[in-house]
Amino acid sequence: MDMNIYELIRGRRHPLSEKKIMHYMYQLCKSLDHMHRNGIFHRDVKPENILIKQDVLKLGDFGSCRSIYSKQPYTEYISTRWYRAPECLLTDGFYTYKMDLWSAGCVLYEMASLQPLFPGANELDQISRIHDVIGTPAGKTLTKFRRSRAMSFDFTFKKGSGIPLLTASLSPQCLSLLHAMVAYDPDERITAHQALQHPYFQEQRAAEKQAPAGAMEKASALCPERPVAPELPSNSWQPAQEGSKQKQPLKQEEDHPRRRGPAYVMELPKLKLSGVTKQPSYCGPALQSVFAPGATRKVPVLRPLKCVGPNQKTDAQKDVKPNLKQYRLPMAERRGGGY
Repeated sequence: MDMNIYELIRGRRHPLSEKKIMHYMYQLCKSLDHMHRNGIFHRDVKPENILIKQDVLKLGDFGSCRSIYSKQPYTEYISTRWYRAPECLLTDGFYTYKMDLWSAGCVLYEMASLQPLFPGANELDQISRIHDVIGTPAGKTLTKFRRSRAMSFDFTFKKGSGIPLLTASLSPQCLSLLHAMVAYDPDERITAHQALQHPYFQEQRAAEKQAPAGAMEKASALCPERPVAPELPSNSWQPAQEGSKQKQPLKQEEDHPRRRGPAYVMELPKLKLSGVTKQPSYCGPALQSVFAPGATRKVPVLRPLKCVGPNQKTDAQKDVKPNLKQYRLPMAERRGGGY
């Protein structure tokens, strides 16, 4: 039976085990890494859009996806408010694929504590709750945000209480990954590819290496390898450039080579038919060549034909005397007197 993360944790008295959380988060980071490396970011990662079936996680609802290399600014009111990154709240649509990692960190905390990390009632309350936990950002971060905002904003300095530890079962590696995902500055935030190499997923990476060879071959047959997408832009605050079309090399060989014939000539067996007599061969009459011995070595001249009318006769026709006798047929009479 399919269910999403929200249905999985709703009404639970005890949070999921850290091993289960690790298993789900590893699959979520792999799905985000696959999308980002292929030039697409989700923009609406939340528990309702993460499906679970037999411990297999699938990221769904791609209605808000956008190309990483498309031109900024993007839509301002994107993503569900509780999982919206600070750059989506404080800029006029100048955000990048790093927003998906912020949302993934909020999902990680919610699976571990059964409560949302930043449950803001509106946009102002949302940014205020982020400052209560993480604190106000550094001056350089606010300067980057102000450059892409029509109106200016200033925040009272707040240190932040830190991420509340509502459960004591989380390991230091899990908390390290969580802090890297919800970094205020998107340039300092971890990427999905870097998250897969985090020490928190060491057990998951080891399990993949020890997977049976048959299962790996089956997975490679179902999902053939594709060329790796170009690297993601390093500076997230520069307008993204349009993806340039790569020229594909010409094929040197045909997709289906031609079949070659046999190396030697095969002779078909002769058929023996009974009752068939051998036909004698006859030579046709030999045509005398124009330049035969004794000829005048001159090409015969072809005389042009004269066009005569239908009532005129040529000299050859006048010399011919008709040898046919003329007969007159009796007239046929029709019945009724008609002709």
